[in-house]
Amino acid sequence: MENKKIKNKQEILEEKSDLPKEERIVSLNSDGEDQEISLEADLKEIFQKTKKIKEAEAVVHVYTSYNNTIVHVTDLSGRTIIKISGGMITKHNRLKANPTIAMFIAKRISEKMKEEKIKNLYLRVRAKTGNPTPGPGANALVKSLSREGFKIINILDNTRIARGGPKKKGGRRGRRP
Repeated sequence: MENKKIKNKQEILEEKSDLPKEERIVSLNSDGEDQEISLEADLKEIFQKTKKIKEAEAVVHVYTSYNNTIVHVTDLSGRTIIKISGGMITKHNRLKANPTIAMFIAKRISEKMKEEKIKNLYLRVRAKTGNPTPGPGANALVKSLSREGFKIINILDNTRIARGGPKKKGGRRGRRP
């Protein structure tokens, strides 16, 4: 019987490859054999493909009262992308909270988000503190964003709830007409 010295994987690779040790990675292919991948070409190509697949996400903060609609779009780290209010669209005070103006706001922020290549959205809707429902612009804004082709992952109601605090105006018997 012949006594052959069995070489380990590291020694075999060092004989085969002319690349420096730091730039070589070994993986198993489908047959179970060792396959050598160089960082210079293959891994950079794989990284670029995975980079293209990932879609950007943003958080859309919507504040709607019965007087105005304010939209503030940030990325996931909190960096502001765009901020638009009803007053930037129309100068008529009575129209700032209108659903039609909310659709124009959605159109304007969608253009900016498409430039930033944002596809997925987290919505944070907020109404005036103590109000049971958000203003009329919230529903129109959400609908418009979904029509623009954005995928809405989550809608969260961030309306603050009064927990006591200062006395409401109106006196002992409340506000009378």
